Amino acid sequence: MTTALSQQYNMACTELNQPSNHFIEEMLRQIEHPEHYVSALKICGNNRLVAVKRVTDEDFLAISRVLKQNNFITSLDLRFNNLTNNGAVYIANCLKDGSSLFHLNLMGNDIETDGAEQIAKGLHRNDTLKSLRMTGNKIGNMGGMFFAAMLQINSTLEELDLGDCDLGIESLIAFSTVLKQNESIKSINLNRPLFYVLQEDTTIHIAQMLKVNNTLKEIHLCKHEMTDSGVERLCGALLENRTLKYLDLSCNKITRDGVKCLANLLKKNTALEILDLTSNRMEDEGAIYLAEAIHSHNHSLRALAIGSNNITGQGLKALADAVKVNKGLEYIYIWGNVLDEEACLAFSELLSIGGLNASSTDVRPYTVDGSVYLAELFHGLKKHYYWTPTYGTADDPVCNSSLPIKNNYTS
Repeated sequence: MTTALSQQYNMACTELNQPSNHFIEEMLRQIEHPEHYVSALKICGNNRLVAVKRVTDEDFLAISRVLKQNNFITSLDLRFNNLTNNGAVYIANCLKDGSSLFHLNLMGNDIETDGAEQIAKGLHRNDTLKSLRMTGNKIGNMGGMFFAAMLQINSTLEELDLGDCDLGIESLIAFSTVLKQNESIKSINLNRPLFYVLQEDTTIHIAQMLKVNNTLKEIHLCKHEMTDSGVERLCGALLENRTLKYLDLSCNKITRDGVKCLANLLKKNTALEILDLTSNRMEDEGAIYLAEAIHSHNHSLRALAIGSNNITGQGLKALADAVKVNKGLEYIYIWGNVLDEEACLAFSELLSIGGLNASSTDVRPYTVDGSVYLAELFHGLKKHYYWTPTYGTADDPVCNSSLPIKNNYTS
């Protein structure tokens, strides 16, 4: 009879002469079934459903022994634990030694540059891992350089998330250079690098990469200090790109002029399906540029996020009218703009006539004393951010981490 996973873990702890972690035991028990095992092991430090004792470096040693004995475990989620550079050494060894993992989430741990070097080197010899999330680990510019160098060797990894990792200019340029040749990466998150100059050198390099890359499907460039001139360079490159489906330009410095470039791009580019412009400054003129493109020219865009752009009813009504006509645009997110009477009436009408599904936007109309208002719903595009759900709602179609577009291009 096969030994239960929790028992295997306790045996490993005994061999290593270390105390067992009750939280790890519980998570292992939850995926044990008499007839079959669940392939995803979630030992998340932000779990609110059970008593948590966060995973340490030594704890991972015991976990790695369980993984070695059970190759049906193909997904390991260790977000928000206490893994450090020492733990990264153990993780790297696990990746080298014929690991069966396809997905590894290390988001929100305490791994720094030295740990990044170890994990990146571990991936030199790994041919199974397809998705790695390092979000929020302060690996710095050199840590990013190690991962960029890894992509010159590894041809299996498809998704790499280095958002909020304190990347620098040199590492962003290195990624832009490597991705001109890499033919495996389909999704990369480079959110919130650290810049100390105002020039948009990195945007220029990223644009040059997108001009020739024919593999990348998704790129996140949130908080890049990008201005209209940078967007213009990106749009010029994307006119020649027919593979990118998801473009995240949220939290930048894009105004109506940059949005005009994007609107012109949408008139000609039929590949782009998701566009995130949240927290920029397009205002009504930018919204009207987008509305005109969506109304009369583009039928491939499926999702548009324009929250917190200082758009009033004039611009939001134009977008609502465009959505009525464009049957391809399924999702639009507008919360954080100026939701005046004109905006409230326009989206209330759009939802009432079925021009937009109630679960495909982040607002819901309600009436008080004969006046229509919009309430916020917790919906949206983001799946790389810290509040991404861990349990219960992760696959819910109305949850903002589950926009059902990703599966279209990762198969």
